[in-house]
Amino acid sequence: MLEAGVGELVREGLATGRLRFVVGSAAAVAGAEVVFLCLPTPALDDGTVDTTTVEAVLGDVRSNLEPHTILAVRSTVPIGWTRRMEQQLFKSCAALVCNPEFLREGSAVYDSLHPERVVVGGSDHTAVLKVAKLIAGLSCCPLVITDPESAEIIKLASNAFLATKLSFVNLVADLCDSLGGDVGDVLLGMGHDPRIGSEYLSPGPGWGGSCLPKDVRALVSAGEQTAVNVELIKAAIAANADHVSAIVDRVRLAVGGKLRDARIAVWGLTFKAGTDDRRGSPAMEIVSRLISEGSRVQAYDPTVSHELPELGQHARIAASAYAACDGAQAVLLLTEWDEFRAIDFSKIQDLLTAPTILDTRNLLDRVALRNLGFTYFGIGRR
Repeated sequence: MLEAGVGELVREGLATGRLRFVVGSAAAVAGAEVVFLCLPTPALDDGTVDTTTVEAVLGDVRSNLEPHTILAVRSTVPIGWTRRMEQQLFKSCAALVCNPEFLREGSAVYDSLHPERVVVGGSDHTAVLKVAKLIAGLSCCPLVITDPESAEIIKLASNAFLATKLSFVNLVADLCDSLGGDVGDVLLGMGHDPRIGSEYLSPGPGWGGSCLPKDVRALVSAGEQTAVNVELIKAAIAANADHVSAIVDRVRLAVGGKLRDARIAVWGLTFKAGTDDRRGSPAMEIVSRLISEGSRVQAYDPTVSHELPELGQHARIAASAYAACDGAQAVLLLTEWDEFRAIDFSKIQDLLTAPTILDTRNLLDRVALRNLGFTYFGIGRR
């Protein structure tokens, strides 16, 4: 997986002897004071979190733990899971604590070394403090010491709030498209309010990724199981799905009203720039819908070098942004890769059958493109 800085950290750790690799989880935990569990917990069909992998590893290592060993769970787990597991493991280790991670794909190394906050929840206060000091020692940041249930909720609620914020931002952009406002100015004015803030105020093709959708669904599932009204979060999910559909509709209009046999150049397939992760990517969903309606897609992404079977035979992976445009009726920009800013659009104009660009990230200079003769569509931009 593409992640800036990981290679350098691994090489430095190996060179200094502070990092070593072993085979098997039992060898990894031998003699450890603190064991961090960073294991996948995917979503099940009903939205609940699948803890099979993390529980299997707990079963593997429990007999190899020292009485003083602290287990710190970094994986996203269901609310109440940490306390239940601690009761099963209390004879095997000193404590089990919930230490959720808030790393962003593409900047995970930076976020690890400069955390915005550290959250540790557990019933053993000494163990909680030890883990908190170990992580917070990397940087001066807010420290939240709490119970395990609160720590679990903090992780899920944080991502659900961000998803809701993004859905709202895309709604504002749609209002601007309908009523004549400029979303850049609107969000700039909103962001100066410290109660709102300027982060996560960028419209796009929809939110996605490997974590946000999963965590949002997990919080909805937890609320439904306890009869808590979670319609607000459900509305954010529905609004995101509607926004993805609206992007497809905009492409249809841009190519003359029908997608069948339309040839479309797509720039970007990952769910965000700086990562090669396409899981839950709105770009992939949009491309799949275009193909399902009969479009022929020529896609370019700097992290994709081979054809993608999941997109079928009507999608071709191009070797460059320019190659993707050859013979296409329109360009659809879906991921905010910086290299798209440096494109020579006079060359693009020669490659397209019609000079049309749909910029779902508002990444490009619309004035310059219109001056070149392009028909430019952004999100909430005049």
